[in-house]
Amino acid sequence: MAPDPTPPAAVCAPSEVLLRRLLGGMSVFTLLMTLPQVLTIWVGQQAAGVSVSSWSAYLVSALLWFWFGLQKRDKNIYLPCVGWIGMNSAVIAGALVYG
Repeated sequence: MAPDPTPPAAVCAPSEVLLRRLLGGMSVFTLLMTLPQVLTIWVGQQAAGVSVSSWSAYLVSALLWFWFGLQKRDKNIYLPCVGWIGMNSAVIAGALVYG
């Protein structure tokens, strides 16, 4: 097995550490911003105007990023994708049920 070329966090430049923290924060923020859409669909049972094709494209993208993140062993990539896969799947399923 080839060694992991990613340097440990302790050796990373301060700008890279800051960027990784910002990316992590934005991942949480954007997931929270999507939660109202999921709640509107599942709690309010309203999916009017929700595009299944658009959300399906987001799901495919999240799956590809998840796969890429696993290959790179980068938690900043694959962990948020778990949330996105769940959110996108919830929107698609809700749009199919209530749309």
